[in-house]
Amino acid sequence: MPESRPTSLVETDAHPELAERIAVTDRASPAQGAAMVARAWCDPAYKTLMLEDGTRAAEALGVSMLGAPPLGVLENTAEVHHLVVCTLCSCYPRAVLGYPPFWFKSAAYRARAVRDPRGLLAEWGTVLPEAQRIRVVDSTADYRWMVLPRRPERTEGWTERDLAALLDEGDLIGVTVPEVPAVDRTGR
Repeated sequence: MPESRPTSLVETDAHPELAERIAVTDRASPAQGAAMVARAWCDPAYKTLMLEDGTRAAEALGVSMLGAPPLGVLENTAEVHHLVVCTLCSCYPRAVLGYPPFWFKSAAYRARAVRDPRGLLAEWGTVLPEAQRIRVVDSTADYRWMVLPRRPERTEGWTERDLAALLDEGDLIGVTVPEVPAVDRTGR
């Protein structure tokens, strides 16, 4: 009598690491990356860690990086704005941002990010000063990237939770920049 086979490797206890990695990825969301950025805006020591070793910074906030490629973090400044793209497929920092948005994987986004990054950003409503250089960074199977955006003005004294609520996935890969609503969440 032939041995019964599972319909999926994940349905067995034979590959618990694979099952755990899938579960971790399914739980991941841009909120995890936003929490990292908000902490970096409030805690200079954490910001230093995040820029030196994004993987350790994620783990310091309880994000499992087991089995994930190393995570690099790129700081936007007045001089340079970073835009993350995967020119080959959809290499995305899933452990800290969740599954990539559909447009991140599109050939149009990937090509435009490299060929005309300023034009692409403008289509997202992100108009940067001409003097601000745009650096396009290729996320690969071996190394994933996310962006540490510039902290918006008028957010002094905000809690990490309030700051994290300003951020979305576009801010964390550089297609958008965080903005404070005209009437912000704290009533200021």
